[in-house]
Amino acid sequence: MAKQIIHWATFVYYLYLFGYASLFKVFQKQSMMEGMLSFGFDETWTLFIGYGELIGVIGLLMGIRYHEVKNIAVLWLFPFAIGALMVHFAYHEYEHFYGALLGSISSVVLLATDKHFKLII
Repeated sequence: MAKQIIHWATFVYYLYLFGYASLFKVFQKQSMMEGMLSFGFDETWTLFIGYGELIGVIGLLMGIRYHEVKNIAVLWLFPFAIGALMVHFAYHEYEHFYGALLGSISSVVLLATDKHFKLII
């Protein structure tokens, strides 16, 4: 029971994190566009990243019904979380660094607490 609570609480946070991040990029919110530009990402790359994240968010929403899609969406979004972590760390943006760190950790938590996901090494 506790494992399920952790899983779904993490899922809600993950959906929120990537939901607003993707929509701010796709709808070209001024602060997001300026922030991405300061990292060296022009409008084209920002939109590319935003649409990539939005695909993952749609997968997360579909994954509520189809657990396989949810796991694929988490695996799809994991590199975006790691990328955000690296960029925020490299540019010393520590106020956003923690959100990216939690996003990266949340990816692992979601997969580790999903009863339908197994990683065999």
